[in-house]
Amino acid sequence: MPPSPPDKTASSAAVTAVYRTLPRSIWVLGFGSLFMDMSSELVHSLLPIFMATVLGASMMTIGIIEGIAEATAAVSKVFSGAFSDYFRKRKFLVVLGYGLSAITKPIFPLATTVWWVFGARFVDRIGKGIRGAPRDAMVADIVPAQLRGAAYGLRQALDSVGAFVGPLLAVAFMIWFANDIKAVLWVAVIPAFLAVLLLIVAVREPETSEHAPGSSNSLAFADARHLSLRYWLIVALGAVFTLARFSEAFLILRAQDVGLAVGYVPFIMIVMNIVYATFAYPAGAAADRLSARTLLMFGLGVLIVADAVLAMASSPGIAFLGAAFWGLHMALTQGLLSKLVADTAPATLRGTAFGIFNLVSGGALLLASVIAGLLWSMYGASSTFIAGALFAAFAAMGLLLYHPKR
Repeated sequence: MPPSPPDKTASSAAVTAVYRTLPRSIWVLGFGSLFMDMSSELVHSLLPIFMATVLGASMMTIGIIEGIAEATAAVSKVFSGAFSDYFRKRKFLVVLGYGLSAITKPIFPLATTVWWVFGARFVDRIGKGIRGAPRDAMVADIVPAQLRGAAYGLRQALDSVGAFVGPLLAVAFMIWFANDIKAVLWVAVIPAFLAVLLLIVAVREPETSEHAPGSSNSLAFADARHLSLRYWLIVALGAVFTLARFSEAFLILRAQDVGLAVGYVPFIMIVMNIVYATFAYPAGAAADRLSARTLLMFGLGVLIVADAVLAMASSPGIAFLGAAFWGLHMALTQGLLSKLVADTAPATLRGTAFGIFNLVSGGALLLASVIAGLLWSMYGASSTFIAGALFAAFAAMGLLLYHPKR
């Protein structure tokens, strides 16, 4: 008799079982991310065009603003991560970070110069930085090690749902308000404050032995010496991945560059985030079972394809295809890198570990975004994406040649 085909029903039941196993707080953190990303991506899907057309900012200026904003978030994560380890209270910092981001949302539609936007982005990213490391550490605190990939994947998936709903709302309200960007930016205020309310009401501080008072009695970055060599290799790997890509603002600018009308430019982020949301959880669950090196290699390969397609794009349709590959790359790598950080850091230093990881990645993103803006200004849009593809190829070669001792 021929062998029986794989039982798809059993596989589906296993996935459902994992969903049900994940604690409620993971879902709440995910939906908090969903609402805040809905707000943030509504703003970000229009902000590059707003800066370039309404406020008259150059591509170089946009690259610097985006790079500094993300680097600011990364620096903030170091301090918030260390504080969350010391005080063993992560929820307060998570809520504070979301709250800071929420109060910046009304500033964008009120902006009359690029400096208003810079200030709002700066504070918004400080908020993101404050919440990022404690939230990621909290996920690891709440779930057992064998479910971390699934937990990070689920949070990333819900985050990405918000990230494509936001631009979708941007398109709908751009039509409703006849391309009045400032009017549309006001819509982002509502989901931002909903996210803060949800987290205040529904997230509980995890109560585990790993959070017992006195498990860490210092607040010094010298504690980082207790982090393993394997952890530092993950930090270096995250920086290389970040250098191979840059701010997603350049995806939006590329869509406009190839002829997509201003009112429909947010569709580029919708496409990217639909793919990201679709594959983030399956990729996270796969990270609990498959080789991390294999998944990272695949992710770099997809990023090379994304950059190549965007470099050659001559129409909106091709730009959408490139954005889809970009989203697939994010799904394959972001949750996996978070899992690797959690797996290689001691429980008492998880917040610090995520903070350092994000600091180094943020510095790499600042450098990558400035270089991307400079290349675009000097040599055109295609050169920005060709450079990204080349760097990703070098990173893939390095990962291929690296053979860790078991």
